[in-house]
Amino acid sequence: MDYNATTPCDPRVVESMMPFFTLEFGNAASADHRYGWMARESVEDAREQVASLIGATSKKVIFTSGATESVNLAIKGIAEASLTKGNHIITCKTEHKAVLDTCAYLETKGYQVTYLDVDAQGQLAPEDLEAAIGNKTICIALMYANNETGVIHPVRKIGAIARKHGVPFVCDATQAVGKIPVDVHKDGIDLLAFSAHKMYGPKGVGALFTGSALPVTQQHGGSHEQGLRSGTLNTPAIIGFGKAAELCSQEMLADADRLQQLRNSIENSLPDLIINGSKNRLPHVTNFLLPQGNAEQFLLSLSPYLAASRGSACSSGLVQQPSHVLKAMGLSDAAAHRAVRISLGRFTTRDETDRVVKHLTGAIEALVPTGVHE
Repeated sequence: MDYNATTPCDPRVVESMMPFFTLEFGNAASADHRYGWMARESVEDAREQVASLIGATSKKVIFTSGATESVNLAIKGIAEASLTKGNHIITCKTEHKAVLDTCAYLETKGYQVTYLDVDAQGQLAPEDLEAAIGNKTICIALMYANNETGVIHPVRKIGAIARKHGVPFVCDATQAVGKIPVDVHKDGIDLLAFSAHKMYGPKGVGALFTGSALPVTQQHGGSHEQGLRSGTLNTPAIIGFGKAAELCSQEMLADADRLQQLRNSIENSLPDLIINGSKNRLPHVTNFLLPQGNAEQFLLSLSPYLAASRGSACSSGLVQQPSHVLKAMGLSDAAAHRAVRISLGRFTTRDETDRVVKHLTGAIEALVPTGVHE
């Protein structure tokens, strides 16, 4: 029940990758023999598959080691490319740490960052975004969907505002791509970051869409990936990424409908719990507050039966720190420590969610006497 942290590789993805570990082991940058040619051709086929999933052309997609690298390349690269234009970046308090930590780093270099607020449902107001734009604004960095609550931002409104003011829109779409339809052109996104392992592909590979805004190279050492990201390509993982993208293109709408029904059945079976986040959220995610107790201890008690989380896997080691996302939504530290996230995926079954409800119900009843809630 923690598919937002990572997903298992679809067996069809694994099958597509296997030849590129052994028989077709060539370096895609080798131009003088068939091993290199075959690797290059397969990488470009995968690039087409990945680009198609987000409504882009393949020449605008570069491969990275994952979404965090893509985010860093996008934001730092745009910041460096815009040195003569300004030094102001706009983001949101509920962004993933990949964005927030990158912005914090840039602040140490003299950049100014505006952190937009959200309401109690986790939504930002487009008018607040527009009001924050000034003549030195060089970048708007806002996610597509939140990794902890599943809340979906009004991306097309954000894109329209960014276009109106001529400011590049960088979007971390790691939790959205492959789960719901994403179209970089219709959404008005200039740079889009995402990762294979969130959509049933392998770990260690991601992508960055580079539209009209081109970042300055952050990793040097050759001319790989249009000169933007040097290093020998992870060909097997890229092939798996392409296959995962192809499968999501074919199956994500049906998956979303099924998973939303399963997610709703969990929530409806636990009716007294408070759900964190608006109704405009990803179909497979629920984040709720326990009536009492501590989510860490609660999940540890269920660990023989259930794998869920308190929030972002990237921050889960920070035991004493409540979720920055939930705090931005107005929750107290004590309340944020009671938050549990469940996220479903392609291989989740009705039998599993029924068993989850049974285990959750028993554990919650053990927390608090019947009829008594904090």
